[in-house]
Amino acid sequence: MTPPALQYRFDGPEDAPVLILGPSLGTTWHMWDRQIPELIKQWRVFRFDLPGHGGAPAYPAGSVGDLTARLLATLDGLGVQRFGYAGCALGAAIGVELALRHPGRLASLAVIAASPRFGTADEFRQRGVIVRSNGLDPIARAAPDRWFTAGFAAAQPAITEWAVQMVRTTDPGCYIAACEALATFDVRPELGRVGVPTLVLVGSDDQVTGPAEARTLVAGVPDARLAVVPGASHLVPVEQPAAVTDLLVTHFSTAWQPAFDATGQIAIAAAPVKPVLTAVPPQAAPIAEIAPAVVEPHGGGRPDPYDAGIKVRREVLGDAHVDRAFAQADEFSGDFQEFITRYAWGEIWDRPGLDRRTRSCVTLTALVAGGHLDELAFHTRAALRNGLTPAEIKEVLMQAAVYCGVPAANSAFKVAQQIIREETTPHE
Repeated sequence: MTPPALQYRFDGPEDAPVLILGPSLGTTWHMWDRQIPELIKQWRVFRFDLPGHGGAPAYPAGSVGDLTARLLATLDGLGVQRFGYAGCALGAAIGVELALRHPGRLASLAVIAASPRFGTADEFRQRGVIVRSNGLDPIARAAPDRWFTAGFAAAQPAITEWAVQMVRTTDPGCYIAACEALATFDVRPELGRVGVPTLVLVGSDDQVTGPAEARTLVAGVPDARLAVVPGASHLVPVEQPAAVTDLLVTHFSTAWQPAFDATGQIAIAAAPVKPVLTAVPPQAAPIAEIAPAVVEPHGGGRPDPYDAGIKVRREVLGDAHVDRAFAQADEFSGDFQEFITRYAWGEIWDRPGLDRRTRSCVTLTALVAGGHLDELAFHTRAALRNGLTPAEIKEVLMQAAVYCGVPAANSAFKVAQQIIREETTPHE
C-alpha cells in the first residue's frame, strides 16, 4: 500500500537541483521562510509539513521510518529522485534515516538541532500522556522556552506567539505519534554508515539537543563538519536565520555528492556553482566555525528474544522503571529479571495478536483480581503510555469491580487515581 502523501510546496526555478527542508516537531514549513530568498537562487526548494501539522491531513506516523517512507512516496509522485536535504530536530532524524536507508537518493545532508537519540524514550512518551490527557495547550505554552533564548523571546513577541499558535493548531494524535517516533529513534550504532557529506549545525544555547549531542553526531559520521551558532537555541533557523542560511548555502554549494549509475559511472557530474554571499552585519549573523569530524566506528548486535523483551519492556514501562529493576537485582534475583524480560516481555507482550492498549486492559484487570497493587501502579503508568486515556482506565476498573469484587476495585481506584494525577499534570 502506498503511504499517504505529505503536504508540500515548491519554491525556486524548476530546472534547479532540488533541496528539501524538513521541519521540527510542532512546527510547519514556515519555520524556513527566512531561508527561502537566498536558497532559491541556486536550488528548487521543497518544503513539507509533518502529518497533522499546518493543516496537513492527520494520518499519524509513529516512526521516523514511516515519515521517511511518506516523504519518498511524495517525491516519487513528483518525479524527484535525487536531492539535498536539511532538517531540524525531527526533520533532521528523517535526514539521517534517508542517509542510512536510502543513500542513493541523497546528494548532501545538513542536520540542525539533531541527535542520534533524542533524550529518552520516557520523556517523549510522558509528553504523549500529557497531550492525551490535557490537549496541546500545555506543550504550546512551554514551546518558546524550549525553542528560543530568553532574550529573543522577550524581544520578538510576535514570533513567540506564532510559535505557540503553531503547536496549538497541530493535530494531537499526530503530535503524539511524532513523539513516539522520536522515542524509538536511536541510530547511535549506525552513524558510521552515513556516507554523504554532512553538516551538523547547532545553537550554542540549545538546551534540548545542544552542542554535546552535535559532537556525538560529528564523531560518528565519517564525512561530517560541525557548526555552532552563537546566541541561538533549539529553533536556530528562526532565531538566527542569516547565519543558518549562509552555512547551508556554503555546505550545499561545496559538498554535493554526484550520483552514480548502475555501472558505477558518474551519472550527474555538475555541482551547483558556489555563490557570492552578501555581507551580513555581525549582530544579525554570528560567525559559526565549521570543524572536521573524528571518526568513531560503531558495531551492531543481532537481536534475540531477550533483546526483543528488553526493548518492549522499556517501551511499555519506561527506562527509569527498568533501570531501577536491574539496579536492584543481585545474584539472588537476577535470574528472575532475565526470566520475565525474556518470557513475559519478549514472548507474550511482543506477540502480534493483541495491540498494547488491549494488553494493558487485560493486565490491569488481572492485577485488580490478584490484589497486586504495586504492580497495578506501574502498569497504570504503562497503560497511559500505551495510549489509554484516564477515562478508559476508569472503565476498565469499573468492569473489574463487577467481576473481581468491589473491595479490590476500591483499592485499585486509589492507586490508579494517584498515578493518573502524577502522570497527567503538566510540568511548567
